[in-house]
Amino acid sequence: MLIIHAHPRPSQSRVVQDLLSVLQSRPGAEVRSLYQLYPDFDIDVEAEQQALQRAQHIVWLAPVYWYSVPALMKHWIDQVLAHGWAYGHGGEALQGKACWWVASAGGSEAAYTPEGMHKRPFADYVAPIEHTARFCGMQWFRPFVVHGGHSTAPEVLSGWCASLKTQCEAFEALSAQGGTAP
Repeated sequence: MLIIHAHPRPSQSRVVQDLLSVLQSRPGAEVRSLYQLYPDFDIDVEAEQQALQRAQHIVWLAPVYWYSVPALMKHWIDQVLAHGWAYGHGGEALQGKACWWVASAGGSEAAYTPEGMHKRPFADYVAPIEHTARFCGMQWFRPFVVHGGHSTAPEVLSGWCASLKTQCEAFEALSAQGGTAP
């Protein structure tokens, strides 16, 4: 499992730290923390593509930033998932690999409703990330999202982490069979 971790201030996010701990405890997990590797945004495309080729399971661990992912994650997508490598003529490097967005969102679940502050369901904001994976021929798994990250009590976060561990096991098992996420 390859974990592409993108948080501009990871030490300030208890939620993402705990989610990362769960993910990196998986046997054979490899973590690439983009903001540590590329603070200047100068991505080593070849190294990133090699890491992707080694993995069958790819996790994008990133918080929700302005209804998407942080800037470096978007830049990573733009640079690494290149035409002729990830998509387009000859672009089959990611075909069949499993992809999963594990995210934290500052807003509560209620904030992502027609009556909430964002006025739309969270699923509406997932589409660009989902279609990026699908366009590259990857199996897409429904995101795992911890809502209300700014105010999550430790015991609630512990429950989220237990749920992530269970869903991660299912992700690895189902993707190996070509299934869909729980």
